[in-house]
Amino acid sequence: MLSRSMLIMALLGSYLNATANTLDHSILVKGSFNDKAEFILAFAQSEQYEVDTILLALSRGQLFFHKKTEALVILKNQSEEYLLTVIDPSNALGETLMIDSKRLYKKVRVNNRLRTLIKLELAKRQLVHETAAIRLQAASILLKQADEALLPLIERQLAKETESVIKDKLELIKAIAQLQSDQSENEAIKILATSLEPQALNSLKQFVERQPKHTEALEAIKTIERKTSLFELLENLFFGLSFGSVLVLAAIGLAITFGVMGVINMAHGELIMIGAYTAFVVQQLMPELIGLSILVAIPAAFIVSALVGIAMERLVIQYLKGRPLETLLATFGISLILQQAVRTIFSPLNRTVVTPEWLSGTWLINPIFGLTLNRLAIVVFSLMLFAALWVWMKRSRLGLQVRAVTQNRAMAQSLGVNATKVDMLTFGLGAGIAGVAGVALSLISNVGPNMGQGFIIDSFIVVVFGGVGNLLGTLIAGLSLGIANKWLEPFAGAVLAKIILLIFIILFIQKRPQGLFPAKGRSAEMSQ
Repeated sequence: MLSRSMLIMALLGSYLNATANTLDHSILVKGSFNDKAEFILAFAQSEQYEVDTILLALSRGQLFFHKKTEALVILKNQSEEYLLTVIDPSNALGETLMIDSKRLYKKVRVNNRLRTLIKLELAKRQLVHETAAIRLQAASILLKQADEALLPLIERQLAKETESVIKDKLELIKAIAQLQSDQSENEAIKILATSLEPQALNSLKQFVERQPKHTEALEAIKTIERKTSLFELLENLFFGLSFGSVLVLAAIGLAITFGVMGVINMAHGELIMIGAYTAFVVQQLMPELIGLSILVAIPAAFIVSALVGIAMERLVIQYLKGRPLETLLATFGISLILQQAVRTIFSPLNRTVVTPEWLSGTWLINPIFGLTLNRLAIVVFSLMLFAALWVWMKRSRLGLQVRAVTQNRAMAQSLGVNATKVDMLTFGLGAGIAGVAGVALSLISNVGPNMGQGFIIDSFIVVVFGGVGNLLGTLIAGLSLGIANKWLEPFAGAVLAKIILLIFIILFIQKRPQGLFPAKGRSAEMSQ
């Protein structure tokens, strides 16, 4: 019975005995990069199915040769072993074995130019693949490197392509190739003018460099640039909405507690942090169910943060009612305690909450405009949370009591409302919402002991700008400030944009100290 090493040598020996009438694979071992490029071009014309596998292995750095026999093999790392596949000179894949070490083999060297060439040649081969998704991927690759040399291949494939999406890509490649070769100029320009692919605009600009007075081409460029400007504006609007939604999530719990109790809670950011760490812990407990873990983390974060909030209210805040400066100092101290507790339990290092697969990626509207799914989810989630809270405040008994205490605490108590209980439950609700906000924020930022500090000032700005204790004001203020911030950033930069908005808020409060939506009842009386 042959040992494994004897079997490998036998296979490699058969490789050397079958070299007649085949491409010279030794070029890959000894040839220059230019020689290898010529070999790849010739090799890609082979009708063997394994050509795709071999070229892909070459581009990925998985193609090796035996140091003594120079026989080609594919080596793939499999934990502590390597999967070895012998390639015979007919470009077919031979026996597959497991080996312990690759010390007898050396990698076939390629550079970036060769990798690009391999990618292009593979795309040409895959353009006729039976699977539509592979053909679409191949067409997208060829679009980035479209030239007149591709015209015969594209025209042949267009004649038999049935998928409309792939056909549109092929038509675009054909138009770019025709424009480069000055064939059917006007027809190609009409096709390119309808596309937002970057390659279409680049091709038109290159054509205008050759023919600077071509009216149709100049008009097509203007048309594409107008559309591009519109979608850039929409992209800024989306990022503004997503940033505004983050502000709303961070501020909405603070708006409730600030409006009902008049408490300046400097530990609000740490309640957001606790919610984010709860999401991290839930994922550690459910490593095999990452997609489900975020849904579990939302109620878990609400409960944990609400319990911490109730404990804060019962142990500290209830004894400092009517003394805002002392509550500010006390809650600032609590925030430091919570930060240190988290450092002790989880270490000072940032933690990462894994974004589930169903929230990863981008919803591509067109080639230049897409919506990232995690930010889109935050926008939708913040609106849903706001709607649920609005309905609860308007329809539930506790919501009615909260509004009563907010407007006139003494009158509400004289009518039998237990203001102490309302304060406790309201503070717990606000803290729970902060925890839920932490889950959402963990999807777009690292989770760390100091993450809450970045939102506390912004949260107070949103609450004051919208009107203390007013939910609708908080929503409008958060979204409008988010959009304004993202609109200013391209012109002024991130730091200067925040400074401009802060100056605007200061001037606005000077003219309208009660915010966009002035409070009614007790809050209004206190501000007079």
